[in-house]
Amino acid sequence: MVMMSQKEFQRVKVIENAAGGRLSVREASRLLHLSERQVQRLKRRYRPDAVGWVQHRNRGRCMPWAVSLPQKQLIVRLARGKYQGFNDSHLTEKLCSEEGLSLSRETVRRILRTAKLASPQKRRPRKYRSRRPPRPRFGMMALTDASRHDWLEGRGPELTLIGFQDDATGQILAAHFQLEAENTVGYLRALHALITTHGIPLSLYRDRHAIFQRNDAHWTVAEELSGKQSPTQLGRALEELGIQQIPAYSPQAKGRIERAWRTCQDRLVSELRLAQAATVEQANAVLALFCADYNQRFAHPAADAACDFRRLPRRFDLARCLSLHYQRVVNADHTVMLGTHAIALPALPGLRGYAGETVELSHQLDGALRAYRGDALLIALPLALEEHADRRPVHITSAQKRKPATPRIYNLSGRPALAAVT
Repeated sequence: MVMMSQKEFQRVKVIENAAGGRLSVREASRLLHLSERQVQRLKRRYRPDAVGWVQHRNRGRCMPWAVSLPQKQLIVRLARGKYQGFNDSHLTEKLCSEEGLSLSRETVRRILRTAKLASPQKRRPRKYRSRRPPRPRFGMMALTDASRHDWLEGRGPELTLIGFQDDATGQILAAHFQLEAENTVGYLRALHALITTHGIPLSLYRDRHAIFQRNDAHWTVAEELSGKQSPTQLGRALEELGIQQIPAYSPQAKGRIERAWRTCQDRLVSELRLAQAATVEQANAVLALFCADYNQRFAHPAADAACDFRRLPRRFDLARCLSLHYQRVVNADHTVMLGTHAIALPALPGLRGYAGETVELSHQLDGALRAYRGDALLIALPLALEEHADRRPVHITSAQKRKPATPRIYNLSGRPALAAVT
């Protein structure tokens, strides 16, 4: 029994009528959407007692470029073992660069699905959102975000990835792993790497985390007189650098860097597993290679060839800018407090004192604590870098406010005799 498709069955009937003289070659070519020459060839192959002539001669034959069975078994074995958890595109690249198997992504996908190996990427139905066009020039806007994730998959501690991405090109500008959760020091380190490598961007697109902006309702007297709240440590550094801050009001608003972090949580996790990274130092070494490869693969040219990254002004103290600043009033014994540390300040020339004045403590990223009186450096000493909370007034509700004590008057025979405070 020979199985035929509907197209082949129609071709048999038309060629049968053409061979019997009931249809002309021109009419047969019009019905079959073939050339007259092809119809003549089919008429010569026609056999009234068989239908095999209508089938393509390559049916049932293996194509010379087809993947052999041993190669398919090797790909499935690698996908289940050495490259477990790699997505289809990433696995295809590794098969080409590491195993010498040059295959298309679709071929690899078809082999894996036949072997019942699903892709680790779960695709959700897309929602309609309006797209913000990217900035036209490199350095015009930088995107920043942090991702707390089990990057080492149990081989080491949970890490936080902090980095910056260019909006115009999609290039990862700076990124690093740290043990601590998302904090000010981590962003200051990433910002230092960004500025020393590329320069100062014009604007920064970020979320509304308390690291970037004040989200509390407390106002000091000085803030009320100035009409604005004092910025956070990171907000103050961005103001000094002249970087415009643009807050995002939803995760989808900064979807470009969110998608970059999703790619990292897929490909970077696999690369860390492949390198058997188990410490933050090893993870950062793999991250540096990954960012270079990511920028080569996924970054694209900006619409405008001009660059908007700015250079640092001359004699600008970047280390002092990208540090934790604290304002302290000098005690009578010329000491200031920072957390639990009492810091003795030196005398001015001529043994002049400055008790009662306000000095600035700059706790810098290299672990040095420097005290400044204006622009004059008073002292520098090593101290473990630690962020201390600013002293702000605690908001007390009306229910928590204590009523002032009032005296009660006791009368004896109509005359005040005793006053007591209750």
